[in-house]
Amino acid sequence: MSHTKLRKGIIETCLEMNRSGLNQGTSGNVSHRIDGGMLITPTSLPYAQMKPADIVAMNFDGTYSGHRLPSSEWRFHRDILKNRTDVNIVLHTHSVYCTTLATHERGIPSFHYMVAVAGGSDIRCSDYACFGTQELSDTALKALEGRTACLLGHHGLIVLADTFEKALWRAHEIETLAKMYVHALAIGEPPRLSEVEMNQVIEQMRRMSYGQTPDLESAADRPRPAKPSKKKAAKKSPAKKTTKRTKH
Repeated sequence: MSHTKLRKGIIETCLEMNRSGLNQGTSGNVSHRIDGGMLITPTSLPYAQMKPADIVAMNFDGTYSGHRLPSSEWRFHRDILKNRTDVNIVLHTHSVYCTTLATHERGIPSFHYMVAVAGGSDIRCSDYACFGTQELSDTALKALEGRTACLLGHHGLIVLADTFEKALWRAHEIETLAKMYVHALAIGEPPRLSEVEMNQVIEQMRRMSYGQTPDLESAADRPRPAKPSKKKAAKKSPAKKTTKRTKH
């Protein structure tokens, strides 16, 4: 069995999805890129029962190895990883608020600047297609163009990332945004940030991801390292030695 560390990472990610409330039961699935294909969760196996050997190795041509069948959603995992070489992980959940919006065929608009965590000015909702089908994969790929997340119509959420930690973080952020948006809709459709405003957010997030200050070059007041103090510690004069006289 190869890729033991990745297999364990997939299992731990699945367990964390359920522990944190991002998912329920075995409805979610996770995959990770490997050379020429992917590792993916098996179908219909409770996460708590999964062992590294249960994770299925699949090639991009649809062939697989192992004693388990791959997740029924293997098609969109395969197609996303095959077409999106910028990511390593596909995470799918039925998180409550994202799915609530998806049942209304609503994406998440630019009502809040953090929508940019998915890479654009909105988080799209795909058309509906039956689970496990090529039609679902095709519509998911379309909704993910230029994005690292999308809602699936009448279904759930897909998140893309480079690491397991980033995938979970992004899924939590988007579920929180979905919850905020659902609550905001109780008052009325919230106003939206403009494309210009969202582009500024996206650029600042991009700079932060490269370890730079989030401030744009045009900012006049930017953080800068403090200069070393010129004040030198005062030199202590050496203590005078006293010679004791010996009494005779």
